[in-house]
Amino acid sequence: MRGLYLITPDDIDTPRLVARVAAVLPGAALLQYRNKAADAPLRREQAMALLQLCRQLGVPLLVNDDWRLAAEIGADGAHLGGGDGAIGEARAALGAGAILGASCYGDLTRAGAAAAAGASYVAFGAFFPSTTKPGAPRADPALLAQAAALGLPRAAIGGITPDNARQLVDAGADLLAVIGAVFDAADPVCAAQRLRACFEPASASGTRHAHAPPHLQTRTP
Repeated sequence: MRGLYLITPDDIDTPRLVARVAAVLPGAALLQYRNKAADAPLRREQAMALLQLCRQLGVPLLVNDDWRLAAEIGADGAHLGGGDGAIGEARAALGAGAILGASCYGDLTRAGAAAAAGASYVAFGAFFPSTTKPGAPRADPALLAQAAALGLPRAAIGGITPDNARQLVDAGADLLAVIGAVFDAADPVCAAQRLRACFEPASASGTRHAHAPPHLQTRTP
């Protein structure tokens, strides 16, 4: 599991949201549906629409905060924050094949507990000032290397842009989780391409390849 991890913006217009996602989704490793502005019926409507798009493009869809909605619509998994329920409960309900992410903020102990409970990946951040969560505590990039011992992919989140993302990949990030860096960009397609390129090795001339990384299997065995 490696590459660009797109998280949806808060857009209550479902056709517009799907169109915005469709433009940047090819080549992404994962898509997370997140909409703090939507009520439950709209969340279900949008998640279903995005699931259809993800199936067409072969990108796994995770649901933020709500593993029950993920189970209801047949999504590929869920991402759980600190108050969103237990990883173990979600794993038992969704099954061994689901992708389950856990927000670990700046806490390696929390990441270890999530791994033991059945998380598929652990997420750390915010690494930089974030417009989505302006008051989020900052995480040290050294956590990414320290968490390698858990044997799980490590996602980095929080204030990531095409200009600062490479340092997190170099520090050990397997996934770059972004919202505004792509969806608020003047050219979202170009921004997504630049973020994907952070996972490519430098060429002999010192430039980086801009094509998408190979899509790797993201389900747990």
